[in-house]
Amino acid sequence: MIEVRPGGRRRIDRVLGPGYLSGLGDLPLKVLRERRDEAAQEETDLSYLRRLLHARIDIVRAEQARRSSGGGKSSIVDQLATILADNALGPAAGSGRHQQLEPSRAGEHRRHAEALIGDTDLTDVESLSDEKLASALDTYAREELSVSSFRREVQAVMDTLNAEIAKRYQQGSATVDELLENEGRGE
Repeated sequence: MIEVRPGGRRRIDRVLGPGYLSGLGDLPLKVLRERRDEAAQEETDLSYLRRLLHARIDIVRAEQARRSSGGGKSSIVDQLATILADNALGPAAGSGRHQQLEPSRAGEHRRHAEALIGDTDLTDVESLSDEKLASALDTYAREELSVSSFRREVQAVMDTLNAEIAKRYQQGSATVDELLENEGRGE
């Protein structure tokens, strides 16, 4: 399970830490943008982990459905493209956002998802007992709920930071000209 450690050094610890949104009105615009960008990167990473978990949930559910319908002739491997595509084509759930960032810790997230169920190997899902499949599904579903909850918290941080930035533009304490000038200097 993901957890936030107060005073921790990881990005999620900072972004969801109690002081991250304190005194926003006193922070320079550059610092606000840096914090927003840091929160956006964390949201991207959490979204990636969430997608990994959804894929595993879909595979386990498909195997359970295959078994409940009598097993059928096609294996899960034969159905894999369809299983994963069905999820991608379905209606979006939650507060999806357009992401221009790439996950910064993709390998770490894959290892996390793999370690959740220990010795249960989804590469040969058909060989798993019904009990192991049910346990794997429960573990993945609980972790997905946790990741989704933290993702929503990070999105709320991003919204707060974006609102403060927008307020400064509305009040005239920040201008687009300054933004473009700073962008040109790489700030």
